Amino acid sequence: MKGCVPLKTFLFISLCSMVLSAVVAACYHVTPAAGQEDAHTHEKAVKEELLEGIDLLYNWEFKKAERIFQDIIRAYPQRPCGYFYSAMVTWSRLASGYWSPETVHEFKERIDRTIEIARKRVEGNEADSYDHLYLGGALGFKGRFELMKGEWFSSFLIATEALDALEACLNMDPRNKDVLLGLGTFDYYTGRLSGVLKFLSYLLFHPGAKDEGLRKLQVAAREAVYSATEAKSMLLHIYLFLEEEFEKALRLAEDLTERYDQNPRYKFFEGVCAIRLGMDSRFRKIVEQFQEKSRNASSLPMACVWKWRSWYLEAVYDLFHGRYPEARRKLQGILRVADPDIDPSMIAWPLLKVGMSIDLEGERAKAKAFYRQVLEMKNGAGAQFLAKKYLKKPPREKDPFLGY
Repeated sequence: MKGCVPLKTFLFISLCSMVLSAVVAACYHVTPAAGQEDAHTHEKAVKEELLEGIDLLYNWEFKKAERIFQDIIRAYPQRPCGYFYSAMVTWSRLASGYWSPETVHEFKERIDRTIEIARKRVEGNEADSYDHLYLGGALGFKGRFELMKGEWFSSFLIATEALDALEACLNMDPRNKDVLLGLGTFDYYTGRLSGVLKFLSYLLFHPGAKDEGLRKLQVAAREAVYSATEAKSMLLHIYLFLEEEFEKALRLAEDLTERYDQNPRYKFFEGVCAIRLGMDSRFRKIVEQFQEKSRNASSLPMACVWKWRSWYLEAVYDLFHGRYPEARRKLQGILRVADPDIDPSMIAWPLLKVGMSIDLEGERAKAKAFYRQVLEMKNGAGAQFLAKKYLKKPPREKDPFLGY
């Protein structure tokens, strides 16, 4: 280890969900009235525990969240909700940069167990709307995982099941706003497709519409019970990296930062928004807030996390302003002290950004060596997906993902 003791809790969360669903509507025969009553009874019994666990996840209290979800599994072993959120704990490890074979295996096991439990209820004609919702969520994350690996066709096949299940959930309980996270995500991303992927979206399911997807996500962000925070996170990513509507992204980042002040990811995105909006004084204030968090951290590992991310944010500022040598000096400073036990993302991502800075200076061959280095890492911390992208095509000036 270099400079800081290992951090045993999981770091960095972005439950980047694509809550898509499974199982055709014909698979259930519960009447809407009976299904809604059953769903209400179960929801009332576990609602507070689930909400507490979800908030703990977003605020980096992963061990406590895991205990809550395991307690729900023990209390309701026949229901998919506890299994689903237990899988989300593992997904958080992946999202935080822990792409080890062991973590990937655990995620697959947990998500498949969720699907198994939910499908059993559907096939036994005892499913309520929430069973369809969690079945859809589990298959959605499985489909997203396939998508991240570049398995487009298998991901699309899962999405065909997903759409039917989400609609089944909504038909059973039209008041359920949580389902709009998945439907909105589906509509937005299929609306953005082009070429062969656009053809597949027409072939396999109804084509999406960006505006309708954004509308549904906005409703979910305001009114959903369990997925409001994730809908806000999804909108933040869309506005910051895809639509480049930075003022909207900034408002979301501010809201999420205020609620989850122990999660540096949202504070980092707030800083990126300030950079994109040319708000230099605001950016400097955010860097100072990172440094203050580091000084006041409850542990040495967390002090390192906040410190390294302040350096990383400053490097992002340099990259967007074309100051590539200055950015590399900051990124290499992180790499000299970074520790994979504390924050593995602060190894793979600085390496990727060094490569991008060199690429933007026109040294394509040298840049490719850095992208390959990321791909050869045992733990690419999620940066491997962009490394593959930039091996095929170099980044452009002010590429949105300079700020990721």
